[in-house]
Amino acid sequence: MWHGAEGMKEHTCSLHQELRLDIKTGSQWESGEAVRDQTTLILKCQNNLSAMKATSKRRHQLSLVLLSFSGAIGLTFLMLGCALEDYGVYWPLFVLIFHAISPIPHFIAKRATYDSDATSSACRELAYFFTTGIVVSAFGFPVILARVAVIKWGACGLVLAGNAVIFLTIQGFFLVFGRGDDFSWEQW
Repeated sequence: MWHGAEGMKEHTCSLHQELRLDIKTGSQWESGEAVRDQTTLILKCQNNLSAMKATSKRRHQLSLVLLSFSGAIGLTFLMLGCALEDYGVYWPLFVLIFHAISPIPHFIAKRATYDSDATSSACRELAYFFTTGIVVSAFGFPVILARVAVIKWGACGLVLAGNAVIFLTIQGFFLVFGRGDDFSWEQW
């Protein structure tokens, strides 16, 4: 019937506006009992909408906690690849630069194409290209370090695992909070 909470929210809001219009114009409502029933229905709609907003906020808070936890796991893998006694080389920490700059092309493209209704634009495609280059570089850097024997292959594996978890966390953040709803990253 409805497609998720958004469909129910739209239906509830349209029903609420329709009922409010009927009460203001007095159309089809001659008795006071019908108006009371209509007012009760409007209050129920408002309560349902408030409950949906609270549920949505809790869901986003849980998503934020889970994303923070997965980011901490990724950083733990990265630190293990550097700090374990067998490895002891901290060159792989330079992938943190790639983690920090990977969302920047998306931010720029989002600002530049904010007013555009097009599904695809040259700016957005260029941002995808740069982001892909940054992510591939983050995965290639520890492999190159291991290939020239600066770090060991075990450390390379831990850094690659950390990269995968951290980049999936970044992608999850944009999927969960980048929809432009009431709880998006753009409001922070």
